[in-house]
Amino acid sequence: MPLYPTWPDLLLRLALAALAGAAIGWNRGAHGRPAGMRTHLLVCLAAAFSMVLANLLLPTTGKTDDSFIRMDVMRLPLGILSGIGFIGGGAILHRGDLVMGVTTAATLWFVTVMGLCFGAGELILGGIAFAVGLAVLWGLKQLEDRVTHERKARLSLTVEQDRLSVRDVEAALRQAGFRIATSTVAVQPAAGCRTLRYDLRWRGYLADNDLPDSIERLFAAPGVREGSWSPR
Repeated sequence: MPLYPTWPDLLLRLALAALAGAAIGWNRGAHGRPAGMRTHLLVCLAAAFSMVLANLLLPTTGKTDDSFIRMDVMRLPLGILSGIGFIGGGAILHRGDLVMGVTTAATLWFVTVMGLCFGAGELILGGIAFAVGLAVLWGLKQLEDRVTHERKARLSLTVEQDRLSVRDVEAALRQAGFRIATSTVAVQPAAGCRTLRYDLRWRGYLADNDLPDSIERLFAAPGVREGSWSPR
């Protein structure tokens, strides 16, 4: 950082931080994430302002001969970087075995570092960070949508005891490519039916959240009174 930056230089740093933060925030908002363009813009600008302030305070670093206090201006951006963890922690949602918002929290932390780069006058480094961030959020998302992942879902079926057996249901699931992780059976003798619950695993695309054809056929099978399908 230059010891005495000019105002055009400082305004350029802040403008680039605002543009980069808004662009990454727009990407997150377009995918329906809780932290969108305004949040990322403010976080990136806050980090940039902290570095600009540290830059302006550089000439005051040190201590006088009659003082026990030593001023360390770099603690200001360090505090900003540490404090962003509270915002990132608020973006993470944990419900059972489902965890959401981790990428959003990481993106907020990333734009903070990017804002620090721009605020420090390291425009090339900030530009590289911006390009890497877009490549990860947009480019890898395209790749992720084209690669199969292990999917999870919970299936519940209420079947008539004398028309559809547990063995038949499980054989149909395995034939459709599902792996049964856990299973439970609840019998209702008075109603002449049983409720089957399965935790299923299979290989599929993350963007494919429609009801699988094999499960739809299973719901329509003779002897099935009702069924539910809950992707996880």
